[in-house]
Amino acid sequence: MTKIIITGSKGRMGRALVACAPQHRELEVTGQIDQGDDLAAIITRCDAVIDFSSHSATAGIAELCANHGKALVIGTTGHDDSEKSRITHHAARIPMVLASNYSTGVNTLFWLTRKAAEILGDGYDLEVVEMHHRLKKDAPSGTAKSLAEILAEVRKQQLSRVARHGREGIVGERTAEEIGVHSIRGGDVVGDHTVIFATNGERVELTHKASSRDTFANGALRAAAWVVKQKPGLYDMQDVLGLK
Repeated sequence: MTKIIITGSKGRMGRALVACAPQHRELEVTGQIDQGDDLAAIITRCDAVIDFSSHSATAGIAELCANHGKALVIGTTGHDDSEKSRITHHAARIPMVLASNYSTGVNTLFWLTRKAAEILGDGYDLEVVEMHHRLKKDAPSGTAKSLAEILAEVRKQQLSRVARHGREGIVGERTAEEIGVHSIRGGDVVGDHTVIFATNGERVELTHKASSRDTFANGALRAAAWVVKQKPGLYDMQDVLGLK
């Protein structure tokens, strides 16, 4: 039995994790932590922490896990380069899963996006469109960033140089190199992502639509059961699912 603590337990994803955990018989939730609670006081109760708190809290949680030898599954997004460096630094001491999305379906979309980009080649214009609920604070979504990074990697491009976040005014013709990334917000949409490959005469679209946060929660719980068996290092959901 793998014992887990959930941080961010009162948030939307935290509540989904708590609700879905009983379906995973190999896991036992031994603690729930939210803003104002002291993780350090109970961290010895667990084998792994699943963190869905906030991007600004994750680095401190990673350090605490490393100091106590606890595995970590990270579900927060929106980290800047400094935060990400402070988090991943601890993978030298503990096994850590860092993923922008824990859905099995989305990770299949990642795999399909890479394959499609490799097969279709440079003759297609690339666009990524994502939609989320009105309460989401960061844009574009972590998943959209991952999709754009996959496209840029296949084309051997640096995403920061070719990404085009929205278009307005007289922007001129679209260049062949750019990768469009567009964010839509509204209602209670859990998460929609579409990758578009467009060329003269045809268009290929790969789409994933999530209707429940349970799909993300179950993936993160699956990752927790997996990561405790691994050596120290930085992993992602593709590793968990055996897609690499």
